[in-house]
Amino acid sequence: MPAPSRPAPSAPTQTPAAAGLVALADRCVQCGLCLPHCPTYQTDRSEAESPRGRIAYIRAVATGQLAPSAAGDTHLDHCLGCRRCEAACPAGVRYGELLLGARTEQARRRPLPARTRAILALLARPRLLARLVMLRRRLGRALPSAWRGPLPPAPAPVALPRPAPGPAAPVALFAGCIARPFESPARAALARLLAAAGQGVVLPEGQGCCGAAAAHAGDASGAARLAATNRAAFAGQTKVLCLATGCQDTLARSLAGVTPVEDALVALERVAGALRFRTPLHRVALHLPCTQRSVVRSDAALRALLARVPGLDLVELPDTGCCGAAGLHQLAEPARAAALRTPLLDALAASGAKELLSANIGCRLHLAGGTTIPVRHPIEFLAEHLA
Repeated sequence: MPAPSRPAPSAPTQTPAAAGLVALADRCVQCGLCLPHCPTYQTDRSEAESPRGRIAYIRAVATGQLAPSAAGDTHLDHCLGCRRCEAACPAGVRYGELLLGARTEQARRRPLPARTRAILALLARPRLLARLVMLRRRLGRALPSAWRGPLPPAPAPVALPRPAPGPAAPVALFAGCIARPFESPARAALARLLAAAGQGVVLPEGQGCCGAAAAHAGDASGAARLAATNRAAFAGQTKVLCLATGCQDTLARSLAGVTPVEDALVALERVAGALRFRTPLHRVALHLPCTQRSVVRSDAALRALLARVPGLDLVELPDTGCCGAAGLHQLAEPARAAALRTPLLDALAASGAKELLSANIGCRLHLAGGTTIPVRHPIEFLAEHLA
């Protein structure tokens, strides 16, 4: 008598989140065209440190074919989220969305490190963060070296001018979290440039961190709370201008349906015909952040603005890959972040430039931590040379 047939084992039941990850991962055709564009693959020459390898790991865990491992999660942690792979992908894989979803699932199965939770809690309280940063600036070298951290001293706060009355409604500025103290001169510079073109600006109360750091750490609920805070703060505004390219995509998603978000450089370039600039006295280097190249894509507007400065001696630093800042990566993986930064700093040192311009706050802080050359937002440079 033949043995009774056994039913085939059923596939593990997927949660809706896991099914969504599988759908995103299935768009990857494993062609490998992303590999030359991935900074971590170029550093480690390991398939596990490539977009293709990470997608395979995310899919295998989501389908239950592979149990999550410490090694696999470490490779996922190393991803910089630069999204350079998206521009090279012929299949249109939405890698940024896939990465955020995978890290959310990762955070659900393992708690975030205590240090990460503490940093996220501080970023969610930008006024407290600003007070601590300014206290650190005042104390300076009186602090023990271990307490000084990797950040350069914050500049003194600069107040925004009152918007002049006019027919055009003022646009709102996004201040962010760590950028609240460090980007104060850039916000004032933008206000000055826009005022020269007849446009006023306001800084709405109640706004907070964009939530990018929380989302990339896998803290989806924390990112959602920050999004709700910003939706309330910017309700009723005609437009929000963002100075940090690393914040803009997350902020735009948060404010979708509430108010449009635009890169400050794009907005400024649109009215730049009303501006006149004087010739600088020294050579300037330009760094283009990954988020500016791959996500916001305001590099063309920046180049057009700088082209309006007569006699500008500009050196654009070579694209050596991500600078290593990548949000909290510079704090979580300082050695890897410093290694990624080194080729850029070598190019800067060889350029002969007297200052470096970069449009993302995280990149500026990370680069400034490795050089004595001043690192500023391009808008500060433009305002300084306004004729």
